[in-house]
Amino acid sequence: MADTSKQYDKIIEICKNLFINKMRDYGSAWRILRLPSLTDQIFIKTQRIRGLQQNKVQKVAEGQISEFIGIINYSIMALVQLELGVVEQPDLNMEDSVSEYDKNVKITKQLMMDKNHDYGEAWRDMRVSSLTDLILQKLLRVKQIEDNKGKTLVSEGIDANYQDMINYAIFALILLEEEQA
Repeated sequence: MADTSKQYDKIIEICKNLFINKMRDYGSAWRILRLPSLTDQIFIKTQRIRGLQQNKVQKVAEGQISEFIGIINYSIMALVQLELGVVEQPDLNMEDSVSEYDKNVKITKQLMMDKNHDYGEAWRDMRVSSLTDLILQKLLRVKQIEDNKGKTLVSEGIDANYQDMINYAIFALILLEEEQA
């Protein structure tokens, strides 16, 4: 699992650098997004990945990697929104945004480490397409929970689903990187 931890950190560094650069360009404009809007952004990215995996012809040059990175960053934004709430105007400076990003990554990585311990890194034997489908399933669950006004009877909350999406997207990026090696 030491390799997984290092691989995880390497991918998060790439995602975080993009997040920081977008913060420089746009500030924290993302803070006005309601959870369903973030969920829909992740949905669009997941659908595009499925299309790339299924279609023989690709008409836009960006591939799966940038879409998985987007899933990770939008899911982290959603976790921040869950905790801090939606605002009418951007309100976080760079330092506070990065602090929130790091805090949510730390919690999500610990969840991954705990699950990896229990599941024996079973994801390493999965296909990237299966991880994509699991992300889509989590999205559909989140959409249903959102439609139910956040109420669940026996299921985990929205935050756990966003955390799982982050971890599945990171697993997919690790597998894609290993395929290229």
